[in-house]
Amino acid sequence: MNQRVFRLTLAALLVVLCSSVGAQQAGKIPRIGYISGTYNPSNPGPYVEALRRGMRELGYTEGKNFIVEYRGAEGRLETIPGIIDELIRLKVDLLVLPLVRAIETAKKATKTIPIVIITQVDPVATGFVASMARPGANITGIATLQRDLSGKRLELLSEVVPRLTRVGILRTSDEAISILGFKEYEAAASALKIQVQSLEVHERNLDLEAPFKEALKARADALITITSNPLFSNSKQVVQLAIKNGLPSMYEGSS
Repeated sequence: MNQRVFRLTLAALLVVLCSSVGAQQAGKIPRIGYISGTYNPSNPGPYVEALRRGMRELGYTEGKNFIVEYRGAEGRLETIPGIIDELIRLKVDLLVLPLVRAIETAKKATKTIPIVIITQVDPVATGFVASMARPGANITGIATLQRDLSGKRLELLSEVVPRLTRVGILRTSDEAISILGFKEYEAAASALKIQVQSLEVHERNLDLEAPFKEALKARADALITITSNPLFSNSKQVVQLAIKNGLPSMYEGSS
C-alpha cells in the first residue's frame, strides 16, 4: 500500500470514529489510546508518524482536535495486558493497535471501546473480525499485504543467491503472526522447490545465537526474519549475526 494512501486511510478511520464520539459528547476532545511494541518518544515508529501526518493532512491538530495516549511495551509483550487495562481505566474513546498481541488482549478486554487495528496477518483467519467487508463488533482497521509478499521475498533471494536451496526462517515460537507467516513461506517455497527451515526463538529468552548455529549446521543459504515485536526490537543484533555468519538476509518491515 502506498504510504500516503495508508496514512490517510488510517487517519480517516480515526476521524470518523472520533467524530462519532464528539457528536455524543459535545465539547469533549476525543482521547485515543495507542499501543506499540517498541514505542518511545525519541523513536515513535512508522505508524505513529503515519497517524500524525495523516491527521495533519486532513486538517486535525493533536492536542486541539484529539489527544493521543501513547504507550509502548518496550519489547516486553508480557506488559501489554497491563497497558490495555490502564487505557481502559483512562476511558479512552478509541484504541489504535498495530500489534497482534495487543489486538488479542483488547478484543477480550472490551466490547464497547472502538478498536482500530493495523495488521499484516489475515484478520479473518486469526478471528479478529467476522469478515473483511463486515468486521462486526467493535473492531475495524487496515490489513496490509505483508504476508502476501512471502513468495516474492523467496523469489528475490533466489535471484541474488546462486543455487539457493534452503532458507532459514527466523521467528518467535508462539506468536500468531509468526505461525501464520511460516505457513505462508512453506507454501511459497514448495512452488519454488526451496526448502525452508523454522528457526525458533522464545519470547522470554531471545537467544539469537542458537538459531544461527542451527541454520549453519543445516547449511541454509539465506535467512528471512518474520516481523514480530521481540525480534524487531533486536533487529540490530539480527543484522550483526547475519553479517558475522555470512548469511544473505531479508528482514520484514516493522509492525
